Amino acid sequence: MRLLLRRTLFAAASGRLGRALSTAASRPPWAMIHNLGELPDPDSDIVSLLGGGVRGASGGGLLLLDYFDARATAPIVGKHGADGERQLLDVHLDPDMTRFVCNPVSGELFRLPDIDGTKKTSYYQIQGILTKSERPDGPPDKYAVAWLSDGRHELEGGTILMRRFLSETGKWDKLVGLPSPLPLERRMDIDHEVVAFAGRLWWVDVSWGAVSLDPFTEQPELRFVELPRGSVTERKPVAGLEALRGLEGLRVLGRYRRMGVSEGRMRYVEVSQKKPFVLSSFALDDGGSCWTLEHRVALSKLLADGGHPVLQEEWRTHRGLVLLTH
Repeated sequence: MRLLLRRTLFAAASGRLGRALSTAASRPPWAMIHNLGELPDPDSDIVSLLGGGVRGASGGGLLLLDYFDARATAPIVGKHGADGERQLLDVHLDPDMTRFVCNPVSGELFRLPDIDGTKKTSYYQIQGILTKSERPDGPPDKYAVAWLSDGRHELEGGTILMRRFLSETGKWDKLVGLPSPLPLERRMDIDHEVVAFAGRLWWVDVSWGAVSLDPFTEQPELRFVELPRGSVTERKPVAGLEALRGLEGLRVLGRYRRMGVSEGRMRYVEVSQKKPFVLSSFALDDGGSCWTLEHRVALSKLLADGGHPVLQEEWRTHRGLVLLTH
């Protein structure tokens, strides 16, 4: 599959979105970037925190990146050689956010416009990117970036909020409400990267299921598919401290459950959290409505039957990390 957008598309996109932020003449063949850095001021208790990462990937090969610029209160409490030793006391909320679309093959990088003209947009954190081609098996002609509410910001009447950016217009659409296919008694809590598959973007709640839409259509329609039978976890509506604890539990659960695309199919993989640590892999049918179990194996038994000692220790230490190949 070709990963490059047409040069004509990039020329049009660069005209709408602003100049590219990389130059081919000075770009090295490879680069590794640390995802968090600190810029302390030796005469201040305030420290700048700079970080970012890949937030989404399209089937056409484009990456959605975001970077944040935050401030933290970290006074100097001692000396470590010539440098001051700081104690982190507080991280200021709502950092400045900057987003980019990157072609990792060509190295071209385009900055997306700020949403509503401000960088204070951490509210729109859970985004995905989707490409589209007008010709079968052709290179992508355009892309869309979309954000969907994670359930905590649903409007009354079962409406879910959406914003999107279309490369054809070079603008973010205004906030709109979409009719929700979800029951009112339960909300979605999303702490999983957005998946691009079958012409749609999929937002995943690892305790329940996934909701998807086609961001290119004039009136996107939301669809919902539950996780395989036996994987849905009951969660009661809570607020305040209990809600925070619930989100933390969801993040832990996300270490053992992932959804993604492999060999042209949507697959869901989970590992049980107790011995014998059963690994189960499911594939979504072509209609996008039900799952088929493809593989199920007890990992503890595999390791007991001759697994490498280093791998056994790695499994005991990081049981949430699963490598799966097809």
